[in-house]
Amino acid sequence: MDKFRMLFQHFQSSSESVMNGICLLLAAVTVKLYSSFDFNCPCLVRYNALYGLGLLLTPPVALFLCGLLANRQSVLVVEEWHRPAGRRRKDPGIIRYMCSSVLQRALAAPLVWILLALLDGKCFVCAFSSSVDPEKFLDFANMTPSQVQLFLAKVPCKEDELVRDSPARKAVSRYLRCLSQAIGWSITLLLIVVAFLARCLRPCFDQTVFLQRRYWSNYVDLEQKLFDETCCEHARDFAHRCVLHFFASMQNEMRARGLQRDMGRGAEPPELNELPSLDTGSGKAHLRAVSSREQVDHLLSTWYSSKPPLDLTASPGLWGGGLNHRAPTLDPSTRLSQQNDV
Repeated sequence: MDKFRMLFQHFQSSSESVMNGICLLLAAVTVKLYSSFDFNCPCLVRYNALYGLGLLLTPPVALFLCGLLANRQSVLVVEEWHRPAGRRRKDPGIIRYMCSSVLQRALAAPLVWILLALLDGKCFVCAFSSSVDPEKFLDFANMTPSQVQLFLAKVPCKEDELVRDSPARKAVSRYLRCLSQAIGWSITLLLIVVAFLARCLRPCFDQTVFLQRRYWSNYVDLEQKLFDETCCEHARDFAHRCVLHFFASMQNEMRARGLQRDMGRGAEPPELNELPSLDTGSGKAHLRAVSSREQVDHLLSTWYSSKPPLDLTASPGLWGGGLNHRAPTLDPSTRLSQQNDV
């Protein structure tokens, strides 16, 4: 269990590893989907190209959108682009870096589908069988143009009576399949060369800008994640304090109306300050300071409209009244009064 917990914490803390894992998972799902797909070309003059190209391009579009939805950084890119500048300026370089990272991962599964379809050749044969030049094949010399078009449309359907055991059908199918595989391998080789050059030539240039953009893109991701976790922690503490406040107020109301029965023969009812609290120290003082709905709404609005500057040496008062990253320093009497006024 400890190993699984450590592995989970690693993936949770490293969003880049999570996105790479999701990218590989989508690629594996793409291979499985294509291998289990039942391809049936309509073998009609007007519909072969529509079916073949649709099967070649439509699933990649769906896989691309799934890749964007699965990558949480795609939402961060839009939020970072549209957020008000506030006290933190927006860097277009960071947004471009995040956008390129999102697009690279989202394009992996569509490229896998397209390459599989091209190397297999069925979609290409179905889409372009009616576009083959008949003059390249001697078997069409004795056919009329309408017969040639009908014959070419039936090329993907090798069991059709019109083209069964026809050398012309095998020649056209072999020609289109070879052309499809040549295009597929050319794209594969091009992608490998581009990736190789990008990996080998990148260290030859100045890495300062790249490291800065990579650092701040990771910062934006981690900052939003930590803010969400802190909001969940505050919501839990706030809900706990509201429940305690409700029970304490009901206890006082029942005691005022004389509805409370004997509690252990003369034992005094516990006061509000004797109820258990989630505050275990000064670490949550900055959370307990926000103790009303208006304060929470103001804090969330300030976080969206005016994020604090990236300068921890600046005065907290310059960061906005609704958002303070530093826990307020309270004297013991003030902290005790806050705990009693739940």
